[in-house]
Amino acid sequence: MIRALLLVTACLAGGAGWMLLRHGGDPGAAWGETRTALPPSLAAYLPPAAAPPAAPKPAAPAVAARVNVGTVAAGSADLPVTRTAVGWIEPIATVLVRSRIDGVITEQLARDGQSVKAGDVLYRLDDREIRAQLTRDEAALARDQATQVRTQNDVRRVGELLARNSASQAQFDVATAEAKVAAANVAAAQAAIEADKVRLDYTTIRSPIAGRLGTVRVTAGNLVKGNDSAGTGLVTITQMKPLRATFSLPERELDLLRTALAGRASATVRVRASGSDALLATGALSFVDSSVDQTSGTVAAWALFPNDDDRLWPGQYVRVEVDLGTRPGTVTVPQVAVQPGQEGSYVWVVRPGDGVVERRGVEVLSAQDGTAAIAAGLKAGERVVVEGQFRARAGVPVTEVPQDAGPEARAATPQSRKTLIE
Repeated sequence: MIRALLLVTACLAGGAGWMLLRHGGDPGAAWGETRTALPPSLAAYLPPAAAPPAAPKPAAPAVAARVNVGTVAAGSADLPVTRTAVGWIEPIATVLVRSRIDGVITEQLARDGQSVKAGDVLYRLDDREIRAQLTRDEAALARDQATQVRTQNDVRRVGELLARNSASQAQFDVATAEAKVAAANVAAAQAAIEADKVRLDYTTIRSPIAGRLGTVRVTAGNLVKGNDSAGTGLVTITQMKPLRATFSLPERELDLLRTALAGRASATVRVRASGSDALLATGALSFVDSSVDQTSGTVAAWALFPNDDDRLWPGQYVRVEVDLGTRPGTVTVPQVAVQPGQEGSYVWVVRPGDGVVERRGVEVLSAQDGTAAIAAGLKAGERVVVEGQFRARAGVPVTEVPQDAGPEARAATPQSRKTLIE
C-alpha cells in the first residue's frame, strides 16, 4: 500500500514539474491547463488557478535635490613669474683678526658677540719696547740732521775758497760727498721713525670692518705672535649688514635670470624661513654666475638684503623666491578651490545656464598666499566652488552662495539665505 502511494506521489510530482517547464515556470498557466485536461467530475474538486500578479506601475522619475555650495568667479591678473629655490645666507665679508707683531696683550676690549664699527679698538699690546726704540731713532735723526747742517756749511765754505783759488777741487768734492752722506743718514733716520710708528700702531688692534664678533679666543695676559697664520687668530668679525642669499636655479632659467639682472628695475627676491611661510626679508637680485655648473646643470646667483632689522643670520638656510618677470592675463582662483586627484588637480565649476556642477581638470602654475594661478583648464569669469566641495557631484544641480560679493549683496541674494551646512 505504501509503495503504491509513493509511486502515485512521484508521478504527480513529475507531472507538475513537466507542466511548469512547459509553461516557462508560470504556475497559474500550468494549473489552468491541468484543470482543462482533467474530467469535469475531478476538476470540480480542484481550487481555481491563481490570478497572475499585476504588472508594477512605472516609478515617477526622481528629481535630484539641490545642494548649497559657496562659489567665486575666477579672476585674471598679471602675476609675477616666480621661481623658488633653497638657499643660504652668507656674509659679504668675514675677517679673522690676528696680531701683526709679537707682544703681550695688556688690554682686551673685545667681547663675545659684540657689535663693532670699523676702527673700534679690540686689543692693546705692550708697547714699551717700541716706544723706547722710537725715542732712540728720533735721537739718531736729530744727530744726523746736525751733521747734515755741518756738511752743508762745509760745502758752502769750500765752494767760496775754490772760487778764490784758495781750495782745491778735491776738497770741494769731499765736502760735497760728506753732505750727501749726511742727507742720506737723515732720510734713513726718518724712515726708521716711520717704521717705529707703524709698529707702535700695531700694538692697538682695531676692527677693520663693521660687524659682529664671534667667540673671543685670546684674552688679556697672553703672548701673541705676529702673522701667525697657523693659529686660530684672536677673534672673527662677520659683516652683518648687508647680507646676501646664495641660491641655484636650473639651467633652463638662465635667460630669465639674465633678463631680470639686466633690467632697469632690480628683480625682487624674497627669503622665507626654512619650513615656514614667514617672510624674513626682501632684497634685489645682484649677481648671476658667469658659467653653468656642468655637474649639476644649475647656475648660481645671489641677492643682497640690507638686514637692518637683523632677521637674517649668516649660515641660515632659507627658501628663496625670485621674481623673473610677469605673466599677463593669468587666471587666478582661491587656492582652496583646487582639489588634488589621481589624474591631477581639478576644480568644481558651476555651469551658468542650469546651475549644474562639473569636474574640470586644471594645470596649476603656482600657489602662493592663498591664490592659485591656473595655466590651462579654466577661463576668467567662470564660477568655481570654494565651500562644500564634498557635496558636489558631477551633473548635480547646486544652489550658489556667492563668496566674492559683499555682505549686503549676499544678504540680498535669495539663495544666500540658505546655509551651507544643510
